[in-house]
Amino acid sequence: MFGLGWLEVGLIGLAALVLFGPKRLPELGASLGKSLRGFKDELDSEPEDEELD
Repeated sequence: MFGLGWLEVGLIGLAALVLFGPKRLPELGASLGKSLRGFKDELDSEPEDEELD
């Protein structure tokens, strides 16, 4: 995962917990997942014909 070890991932998770609090983390994770899914869907979709001026 991006060349990070378990210690680094744990420290990032702990920092996120301290910064955002335990109630906000599930909301942030859900919104991040939706954003990434939307981005992936846009990349996978067929390009529309657009006229260039």
